[in-house]
Amino acid sequence: MATQKKNPFAAFLTNIQLPTATGTDDCNYYPIERVAKDFFKSDITTLPRSLKILFENAVRAGDQTSAQEIITWLVKRKNDREISFRPARVLLQDFTGVPAIADLAAMRDAMKNLGRDPNLINPDIPVDLVIDHSVTVNSSGAGDSLANNMATEFDENLERYEFLKWGQGSFNNLRIVPPGLGICHQINIEYLTQVVFAKGNTIYPDTLVGTDSHTTMANGLGVLGFGVGGIEAEAAMLGQPIPLVLPEVIGFRLSGQLPVGTTATDLVLMVTQMLRKKNVVNKFVEFFGDGLAHLSLETRATLANMAPEYGATIGLFPIDKETIRYLTTTNRPPALLARVEIYAKANGLWHDATMTDPIFTDTLTLDLKNVEPALAGPKRPQDLVPLSQVKAASLKLDEENKKPIAMGGAPTSDQNATLPNHAVVIAAITSCTNTSNPFVMVAAGLLAKKAVAMGMAPKPWVKTSLAPGSRVVRDYLHNAGLLSPLDHLGFNIVGFGCTTCIGNSGPLKNKAIEEEIKNRDLTVAAVLSGNRNFEGRIHPLVKANWLASPPLVVAYALLGSTARDITREALGQDKQGKDIYLGDIWPSEGEIQKIIDEFVTPKIYQARYENIFVGTDEWQKIKSASSPSFQWGAASTYIKQPPFFNLPAAKASDDIHGAKVLAWLGSSITTDHISPAGSIKPESPAGEYLRQHQVTAQHFNSFGARRGNHEVMMRGTLANIRLKNNLASKTGGFTKYNGKETTIFEAAMDYQQNQQPLIIIAGREYGTGSSRDWAAKGVRLLGVKAVVAVSFERIHRSNLIGMGVLPLEFLKEEDYNNLQLDGSEVIDLVGLRDLAQQTIVTLSISGAAKKTSFMVKARIDNDTELQYFKKGGVLPFMLEQMAAA
Repeated sequence: MATQKKNPFAAFLTNIQLPTATGTDDCNYYPIERVAKDFFKSDITTLPRSLKILFENAVRAGDQTSAQEIITWLVKRKNDREISFRPARVLLQDFTGVPAIADLAAMRDAMKNLGRDPNLINPDIPVDLVIDHSVTVNSSGAGDSLANNMATEFDENLERYEFLKWGQGSFNNLRIVPPGLGICHQINIEYLTQVVFAKGNTIYPDTLVGTDSHTTMANGLGVLGFGVGGIEAEAAMLGQPIPLVLPEVIGFRLSGQLPVGTTATDLVLMVTQMLRKKNVVNKFVEFFGDGLAHLSLETRATLANMAPEYGATIGLFPIDKETIRYLTTTNRPPALLARVEIYAKANGLWHDATMTDPIFTDTLTLDLKNVEPALAGPKRPQDLVPLSQVKAASLKLDEENKKPIAMGGAPTSDQNATLPNHAVVIAAITSCTNTSNPFVMVAAGLLAKKAVAMGMAPKPWVKTSLAPGSRVVRDYLHNAGLLSPLDHLGFNIVGFGCTTCIGNSGPLKNKAIEEEIKNRDLTVAAVLSGNRNFEGRIHPLVKANWLASPPLVVAYALLGSTARDITREALGQDKQGKDIYLGDIWPSEGEIQKIIDEFVTPKIYQARYENIFVGTDEWQKIKSASSPSFQWGAASTYIKQPPFFNLPAAKASDDIHGAKVLAWLGSSITTDHISPAGSIKPESPAGEYLRQHQVTAQHFNSFGARRGNHEVMMRGTLANIRLKNNLASKTGGFTKYNGKETTIFEAAMDYQQNQQPLIIIAGREYGTGSSRDWAAKGVRLLGVKAVVAVSFERIHRSNLIGMGVLPLEFLKEEDYNNLQLDGSEVIDLVGLRDLAQQTIVTLSISGAAKKTSFMVKARIDNDTELQYFKKGGVLPFMLEQMAAA
């Protein structure tokens, strides 16, 4: 057994006294500015705070190489060199958590088959799994909607929950927050996050990675955390450092104050647009400036949550007195409050107005007074549309689709139809992004209260729902008398979890509406307070999806159409028939703040979080045995033993010859396109599989809930109904095989029988969106050896490598633009025999008429990724390492 190396920085370990409930504690910490000055002869006082946290992470681990690279970053404010990051903890949600725990269970089986102790496979650091993605809005607009949806959730997901309970009892360091209590990111900031971590008598910055891209929400508290693929998270759970290329750090200066009538949602949508234009993909963003003094921590968390939408790895805020205010409000213990403030001040992580700003790679500035009410959409969160221009943007969709213009939201074809084009058919207050912010939630409640007092109601075609990110939201709305008016308008609570934002929107208000949309080919809209609005994500029949603040969600439910100007046209009429406009019911900031001051208190947080891990009666009734190995059920359609330890390893020393193109895709292909999370169509390969296993369509559940079954997931890969494969004439999961159109799954299985390798070709930003490991696992199981794209999203590129699939980038975008493929071509990839970091490879395409070739670059960016790829992925690599230990 190898001897542990002595930490070269051990002599710097410093004692610090921290107050406790009974006196004081002696603790130790690494003073990073002193280490930098005395050991590296460098001054890091103006180093961005994110890199200070990474520097401390390296120093505490005794990682002199990583620490030196961070010091080197100071020279040019960039480095592009790899360091190792060791997070303090891991956060999982159930859609990604179930396959992660299944992989660990399969790894235990593999370890047992090698004659080793399966109990060697255990999380090495704390892991929290929050069950928040499984509730669907099947019932809405009624007082029993919550009870009905939760009953359905437990009925449909019992096998998954039994499995998770087994994991909780069988793995060390694994805690599970049961279903029906909230969303992982909101629970994280309201309860789980410590800001300053304590292990033994050593204290250090709280850091984390999560299997959901919006893990960045913790950045609002000064916590460095970001989303990774489930495969990377599993490696981190087992003690493997995460390779991280040192990024540019972009400073975002905020000045001034938000104007009256705007919300945190309006701010974040503008920031998202600005940072997308700045191109901060794979970069860190840090917010600074005098404007911070006017932003509540809840607003900061909203901005941090949206980091994946503006493309950054993180969107970090400093630790300051507002952080302490929020920790106090959310009922953190006094000892933790003292630890955070004393440590942050002692170790150069505290911020106040007297301090010198960090020096960044580059900066941009926003005066908050320039923020105006807005929506984002209809297909991407970075597409900002001022509120006054939403009507024009909606009508423009008719021009693009070559339809008659829907003037004023009137029907465009059958004049007897009740549903107008651009009707708002979904109005959902959903997602931790906004439900974690009392200001916008109270604003929605007050707007509803004013509307009810005037006798107003949503249009009859609107499906309304409210899904708070924690039960605390329900408590303060109820105590303030605002839950009743929301109920009156149909915004009854439908669940405490991710719903509409992730595609769990359920059916529309009735089947007649769905049939009318299909028969008339209407462009209808969803307005939701979420963070994602990609094509095909929210509902298969809803083509236009708009992100909005919670009060605007309520207002659009009243208006009923995005083809009407909400800033000028009446929302409806009062009891006397008088027109009522948005300004008539919009609450003042004073009204909102008065309710927050009175009803958002530490007491309600204490009541909700003191038994957070106990769960509801339904959860407590679930039985599950505790054993080192899981007993896989042969008949289960939810949980199957993962096959990833039985796949042949990628032979990195071999070129790829005779490959076929499975899919030729465009730009901005999201992980929702590649591996949908929403409903399963009965006529699809996944639906056919479930029917063959005696599952009726009403019990299909969703792809997200079925992620523990690889047979369903591989059949759902590249099966999104909005996916356009340029090899096929039809949209949604089709390709060509031997000149005939068929499903991508069926073609892939035929290719596998012929032992023919496959590749995918795509444009820019391949794999954007959720950190969905199944988008990599699925293509691996279909037989895809490589994905060639103009560019990749950070997490998905890593996921591909983690599954042994080679990501390759076109050296020149015109090579992609000049492609003319029909599916008959044969592809060769030559140059893999000496594969290393960013190796240049020759891609040759042989068609019936001609042969072309061009150069592509292997996007393996560091030695760790190369090791993973050569072993066939992270899981086989980790198994070999742990079996040999």
